[in-house]
Amino acid sequence: MAAPTRWVTETAEEHSSTYVAHFRRLSAEGADLEGEARLIDAMAPRGADLLDAGCGQGRTAGALHRAGHRVVGVDADPVLLAAAAEDNPGPAYVHADLSELDLAEAGRPGGVDGAVMAGNVMPYVAPGTEVAVLTRLREHLRPDGFLVIGFGHGRGYELESFDGHLAKAGLRLEHRFATWDLRPWAPTSDFAVSVLRRPA
Repeated sequence: MAAPTRWVTETAEEHSSTYVAHFRRLSAEGADLEGEARLIDAMAPRGADLLDAGCGQGRTAGALHRAGHRVVGVDADPVLLAAAAEDNPGPAYVHADLSELDLAEAGRPGGVDGAVMAGNVMPYVAPGTEVAVLTRLREHLRPDGFLVIGFGHGRGYELESFDGHLAKAGLRLEHRFATWDLRPWAPTSDFAVSVLRRPA
């Protein structure tokens, strides 16, 4: 059994419900919630098999599904997954800890063409599981498959640690940007979007 994630141990009990309500309100107000999905859609072949790791309430998974991809969303929070199935139907949603992820066991064998981890997921995984999470994601990628991860600094998990964990997990950093719309990254940037590749 995986250790509790930081999402569980460092946030209030009602945080998941508040998070769902926040994004439902943004959606109702017409906010653009699909920026991450547009980047992944541009990178992927048409009708790709894609993984949304730490999918939350499914806004990215749902957008990719509507773009014509075969999507599986994975999250360890049952409250968020229930909201995903209601608000963004279409993708297959799996309740699992990313450090122990096995899509074949969940009925989705064969790997994926690409994966995305948006919404500050890495800072919330269980302490000490970062390499395991990244390794499990790499192992689900098909040869030359891509993984895009975005997160902000100052949440207890810094970019220097992330880069060291990438190397241990066998992932290659190809590009780094400051935003999901590909603005240039600089050492002073407070957010990083890293485009990673599983070596062929």
